[in-house]
Amino acid sequence: MRTQIMLSAVTVMAVSLLAADAKEEVKGAAKKLADASGYSWKMTTEMGTAAGGGGGAGAGRMRPGPTEGKAIKDGTICVTMTRGDTTTEVYKQGEKGAVKTPEGWQSFAEMAESGGGGGGQGGRGNYMTRMFRNFKAPAAQAVDIVEKTQGLKKEADAYVGELTAEGVKSLMMMGGRPGGQGPEIADPKGSVKFWMKDGVLTKYEYRVSGKMTFNNNERDMDRTVKVEIKDVGTTKIEMPAEAKKKLS
Repeated sequence: MRTQIMLSAVTVMAVSLLAADAKEEVKGAAKKLADASGYSWKMTTEMGTAAGGGGGAGAGRMRPGPTEGKAIKDGTICVTMTRGDTTTEVYKQGEKGAVKTPEGWQSFAEMAESGGGGGGQGGRGNYMTRMFRNFKAPAAQAVDIVEKTQGLKKEADAYVGELTAEGVKSLMMMGGRPGGQGPEIADPKGSVKFWMKDGVLTKYEYRVSGKMTFNNNERDMDRTVKVEIKDVGTTKIEMPAEAKKKLS
């Protein structure tokens, strides 16, 4: 009995060490990406049938489309984000940012006050501003995801693991809700995969699911997000003068 207990303890310790090594390898690949002079990426989102079906016109307007972005070493990020039929261009430096709206370029603060452009409501403007402020480029997001992953290990050409409940909830929130009141999420589940080449992160994807309750309405959520990285070391950002003024 004592021998079996000792062997089980050794096995658990070995698995833990392997997972720690895998985490360090992925974080190292993300750091090499962040240290590059610049890189570009494309993010696509697939919604499960239960999460994406129905919802009416309002749901269609907010359905995630592709997001394309660029990041350079000084911390500047450029993102073109599509939601339904609307495409939004954003430039970000730290907590400051500029968003292109129908009324022209607005700072994050101006966007929150105006409701996000197009005659929207202030709540929506706050939500969009919070989402943009919280947005992280892939090199930084990958590190955050790794910290919320358990059992990470190498399988074939990828590193795979399961997301913690906290990790699933943070990825499902996508910037929070107007008024700061987040929905309840039950039965959170999630998995993640990372790929690298020559020690540099090249791709990752995660899948999250659960039951989200907001305003007493329960809805099944199932989302798969894929991020592909390209043009490492050659990407540059040319910011419009009007946007640059909003960051000063």
